[in-house]
Amino acid sequence: MSVRGSLMGMALLLLPVLAMASAPVDCTQGLLQRLGWRFDEAEIPALQVHGGPVCTRASLAEAQAAGDLQVRWPAGLPAAARQALLQQLLDDPATLCAYAFELGAATRRAASALQDNPGFRFSGPQLGWIGFGLQGAQAQGWQRTRSFGRGFIPSAGNSRALQAFYGGAVRAECGVGRQVAQLATQRELYGDAAFDTGFAPGELSIGTFLALHRTDSILLGAHAGEFFADGKAVRTAAMGRQAFVGVPGFIEHVYDKGTLDDLSNQAENFVVVDVGDGAAQALALHGGLAWYDQRNAELWQLAQGIPRVGLRYFERLLFERDPALRAALDPRYHAALVRMDQLLDDPFYQQFVIYVHPRGIRPIGYHIARLLDRNPRTPFSIDLAVHNLHTTLYRRWREAQLRHCAATGRPGSLTLDPN
Repeated sequence: MSVRGSLMGMALLLLPVLAMASAPVDCTQGLLQRLGWRFDEAEIPALQVHGGPVCTRASLAEAQAAGDLQVRWPAGLPAAARQALLQQLLDDPATLCAYAFELGAATRRAASALQDNPGFRFSGPQLGWIGFGLQGAQAQGWQRTRSFGRGFIPSAGNSRALQAFYGGAVRAECGVGRQVAQLATQRELYGDAAFDTGFAPGELSIGTFLALHRTDSILLGAHAGEFFADGKAVRTAAMGRQAFVGVPGFIEHVYDKGTLDDLSNQAENFVVVDVGDGAAQALALHGGLAWYDQRNAELWQLAQGIPRVGLRYFERLLFERDPALRAALDPRYHAALVRMDQLLDDPFYQQFVIYVHPRGIRPIGYHIARLLDRNPRTPFSIDLAVHNLHTTLYRRWREAQLRHCAATGRPGSLTLDPN
């Protein structure tokens, strides 16, 4: 998105606001440059700003190579006008998309760490909603706030508490897994030192989703701030692939609970880890997720006519595409299988990659096939959950970066404490 025209008049109006800014302008420019903006001075008559469709790009390097995130300002542009522009760029859609590259990298680090911990489990005996094993919650850096394991906050440092899920022994269902993935993303984004000082323990509450609403949680509680609600991803799909990364969501049964055979798999909570170009184009073409709910229903209907044989039947038949299983399929079901393959070959099912505890990082097509086995009497729908990644949490991260720069006087070195 471009910002056009002279900002000199507006700069005069913004001077009182700018005088109250918490960080000097060189820090603001340094942060923007870290996110990918390039600033050039030239002998031109008017300011030129080109943000570009950054969220559609695969990487920051690709965005810059395409000419995105460029500012050219006249050599004689007053300092006040430059300040006004820099402040405006902090909230520019192109800047938010550039930030999404940092957010995506943090999400992938967090999800990979959680996936790689064999001690972070779902099934098995546990006391309460979240189980910290024989050592108990305190030994792993958490303090109980609600009975029956329904609520905890960090007790001895935020990063130490999250480390319990990276390398400790904890049992929890996929809703807690999603919460932990979201909080771990913030840890990766800030670095341990800033993560420990930048958030109060109550802001990192975990537990039942209902319980979070009555806490200071930055996810769903009193400190969450401004939510972005886009359940069927209509607006997110229009923005582009990077707008999805890090966003929470859920796959949920369509028919009532009476149709469920496996209550532990009535829903799957996820965070988006990556979205391929083909998936992004398909989502934009079809206007979001509602179109894929119809495809899920068709897959479910076709599965009704094929008898399941053995464990993980549709997971093996449709996702793993087991050649022996396919060879043994009665010819009367071949047409249905061909159609199911066609549906699941859509880039959305192959390239929309999510993290689900305890299944790890996998394309969403895996989950749709798996749920045909776990709960065969209902189709499933896909929704994004409300989130504040691009609103409150972005602003908090931005202000933390600017404060760090103002305190250290290093506008070109804004990483707080990388892990």
